[in-house]
Amino acid sequence: MRHKKAITADTKKRYVKATKKEKTIILNQFTAITKYNRCYAARILRLAEGKVIGYSQIGGRRIKFVIGKNKRIKRKTARIYGKDVFLALRRIWVVFDFICSRRLAPFMAEAVKKLEYHKEIALSPTVRKKLLKISASTINRLLKPENDRYKLGKGRKGTKPGSLLKKSIPIRTFLRLG
Repeated sequence: MRHKKAITADTKKRYVKATKKEKTIILNQFTAITKYNRCYAARILRLAEGKVIGYSQIGGRRIKFVIGKNKRIKRKTARIYGKDVFLALRRIWVVFDFICSRRLAPFMAEAVKKLEYHKEIALSPTVRKKLLKISASTINRLLKPENDRYKLGKGRKGTKPGSLLKKSIPIRTFLRLG
């Protein structure tokens, strides 16, 4: 595979600068060496680096395929909010009855203070410091798997619109009101 990529890179440089007759000869040689289909070989040689060649859905995520682009680089720095912060945040969230992050973030300092006072949670100084400066967006990101697990995003539902409610009310009620 590595050899084919090296051959393709060398051939592509010549192919781009060549005239139409030279391109035919280069393409014939290239297909003979690599055993690629002629249409596929011509497409590979034509495509420029950085050009998008297609999209795919994998695991619910849309992935873009780009020529010559390296794979995604993994995170080099450690996460700021680790497992210990997540566990403490989840405990606070449960105590406050699964409140949304925008409402939880403003009074996080007071919540931590009160819960420690009543011995509901025990926090290390570093975790406490991180909880006091955490933003609503970060709370939302950290608690998203838990939110999905409990399916809390929809809110409370009342009656559904439609004629079912009207059918359940006796006709006599309408006659008295009217």
